[in-house]
Amino acid sequence: MTHSSDKTLSVKPRTVEKLTLQATLPKAKFWHFDHPHLYRLDFSIAGQRDAHRFTTIFGVRKLEIRDGAFHLNGERVRLMGVERMAGSNPEFGMAEPTEWINRDHTHMKHLNCVFTRVHWPQDKRVLDYCDRHGILMQSEVPAWGWETFRGSGALPDADIMENGLEQLREMIARDRNHPSVVVWGLCNEIGGQNPPAYQFARRMLEEAKQLDPGRLCSYASNSLGGTPQRDVAALMDFIETNEYYGTWAPGTAEDAARHLDELHAAFPGKPVVVSEYGYCACTRDRPEGDEPRMEILRTHDAAIRSKDFVGGAIFFCYNDYRTHVGDRGVGPLQQRVHGVVDVYGAPKPSYELLRRESSPIESLTVEHQLNKFQILLKVRATFRCTR
Repeated sequence: MTHSSDKTLSVKPRTVEKLTLQATLPKAKFWHFDHPHLYRLDFSIAGQRDAHRFTTIFGVRKLEIRDGAFHLNGERVRLMGVERMAGSNPEFGMAEPTEWINRDHTHMKHLNCVFTRVHWPQDKRVLDYCDRHGILMQSEVPAWGWETFRGSGALPDADIMENGLEQLREMIARDRNHPSVVVWGLCNEIGGQNPPAYQFARRMLEEAKQLDPGRLCSYASNSLGGTPQRDVAALMDFIETNEYYGTWAPGTAEDAARHLDELHAAFPGKPVVVSEYGYCACTRDRPEGDEPRMEILRTHDAAIRSKDFVGGAIFFCYNDYRTHVGDRGVGPLQQRVHGVVDVYGAPKPSYELLRRESSPIESLTVEHQLNKFQILLKVRATFRCTR
């Protein structure tokens, strides 16, 4: 790395000065989920005592939308992933050791996860892992639920608005140098056709673009039925839908496919991401067990793959997760059974199915022909593949 110029700066006591340095990185290697090249910047200030030093890790990459599709460093990609709910192992809670964080994310990578979202800003060690191993992330402000705006008028309550903006500013300031963070998630399932919720997300989008204009922004919506054009999702860089036909909503994979077609008709120039889909036995009428989850995986993945305008899909979720609104267990084990592993990380049969469904390889066979072998590799014209 070469500096364009040298500068001398004097800073008076109890004052703040801003110094901008310009540098070039010739023939930079791009950061990509298959080859996550990283660079380190060391900045130091020499003084009469020990030097003051700051180190940051960064990558060179660009995720953009062109012609209604995601492009990573110029390559069209369709992204597959799974979400992890941190703090769910009752032995650790939110004080997760690094070994556990690395273990879970290594399993996620084994599941062919190259794209994830999180419901709240994560431990820096999570982002570091994603930087080093190539997992694209949507980091999100934890503004969740339509009840947040119950009783509000045409605008969100001032304290709710300021709290959201404060969390957004802190998240961007802390995490903007992580190459894995490619999307700022502004909120989740807020009822985006409700006026105060609409104005909340609109203001959050405005602030995010002012602070970090180069990153994509979106929000995970579950209010895109009926009149999707009226949802605040219309303002976002791309459309995210939490799709739970056959679980939280009545219906089948055919209904999911129809829903995706309706979104494409409403927003023809924007990619659609299925920001959540999966199965939870969260009400008494739904059977417990892993087989319904596997059926959702098989049928909904087929529906998702059939839509060329779908830019990605994130299965919810990697693990059963502990929550005060859980419908299974009591006390510290109160949880929702939503994952392909349990709260202790033990895999279920759906784990291997999710791995196969998320793979860019559809089949691999080997044929023996006299004194030679022929390998037949069939790839999907779908997620993770250049189109």
